[in-house]
Amino acid sequence: MKTYLAKVGEIKPECLLFDASEMPVGRLAVRIANALRGKDKPTYTPHIDTGAFVIVINASKAVFTGHKNERKVYVDFSGFRGGRTETTAEKVR
Repeated sequence: MKTYLAKVGEIKPECLLFDASEMPVGRLAVRIANALRGKDKPTYTPHIDTGAFVIVINASKAVFTGHKNERKVYVDFSGFRGGRTETTAEKVR
């Protein structure tokens, strides 16, 4: 049995549509990442871009489970002294 390796000319990019309404953010992120890399296809080849173009609709309706909306913190650092800023997920959304 031979291992299949995709070639550049054989790959036909496709466009995938994801509906994010009432879907947990983490699970949606994993599905999108796998589609972008092409790991959801049987023709996945690590050294060739076999991924698809991704369109996400209703992204504002995606949900955080539990208390992540209030407790999840995004940290940004400018590189200067006192340049650390923290923003909750609720403010970012």
